[in-house]
Amino acid sequence: MNRLLQIDDLRLRYPGARFRQRLPEVLKGVSLHIAPGETLGLVGESGSGKTTVGRAVLGLAEPTGGAITFDGQDITHLPAGRKRQRARDIQVVFQDPYTSLTPAMEVRGILSEPLIAQGVERSEAERRVASLLDRVALPKDSADRFAREFSGGQRQRIAIARALALEPRLIVCDEPVSALDLTTQARVLDLLIELQRSTGVAYLFITHDLAVVRHISHRVAVMYQGEIVETGPAATVTTHPQDDYTKRLLLAAPTADPDAQAERRATRQAFLGRTRASASA
Repeated sequence: MNRLLQIDDLRLRYPGARFRQRLPEVLKGVSLHIAPGETLGLVGESGSGKTTVGRAVLGLAEPTGGAITFDGQDITHLPAGRKRQRARDIQVVFQDPYTSLTPAMEVRGILSEPLIAQGVERSEAERRVASLLDRVALPKDSADRFAREFSGGQRQRIAIARALALEPRLIVCDEPVSALDLTTQARVLDLLIELQRSTGVAYLFITHDLAVVRHISHRVAVMYQGEIVETGPAATVTTHPQDDYTKRLLLAAPTADPDAQAERRATRQAFLGRTRASASA
């Protein structure tokens, strides 16, 4: 299989506040891969290490072991001079559209800024703004408005447009719909799916929500306490999970059917009771 991103035995331990203090490992030998045009859903509870994986791929966190390979090139520890190339190939959409965009900046500047930083002439960068807005289904006159004037869903569309500006091959989506209501979530997810079809971009989609993963992902990797505990096709992992932690995540996922939700809650309580009993035996 052709692999765009390959992560092998990735380990990461943040330095302590005191001299020579060693904190516990955040990542404990994570191995993953993503093919061109594929979406890998990386799922886990808060603190599982999933966002740290994304930060390592983006060069925002320094691994202490293992390797990250992108398109056959080792990018684990890139020198500062080569990080600009990584930014061209690998972009990010952050969780909170209210803090990831500068509220007092016009959308025109937000979208043209990454292009200018990569050496594109200002006039050409501004010319591309209209095309980017069209791709995320926002009107052209949005370019002359400030980010603070838009709703959360619209701001996330602007953030997606900014990520697309450099025509990356991989976008790290770090909980990109968790701050949105359910209807807006669905629309943004459908937009990401359509953009993938039209551009061939791959996604590392980080989330705690298995329902979201089921909607957008080709494959799923489940993280628990810094380790991958289960991987497989999204349909398989979300309907026939093998690991107890994945089963617990599924039982915790909300559903619109109140009877099903009550049954799921009772099943989860029984499951947790069995788990505690086994642990104390």
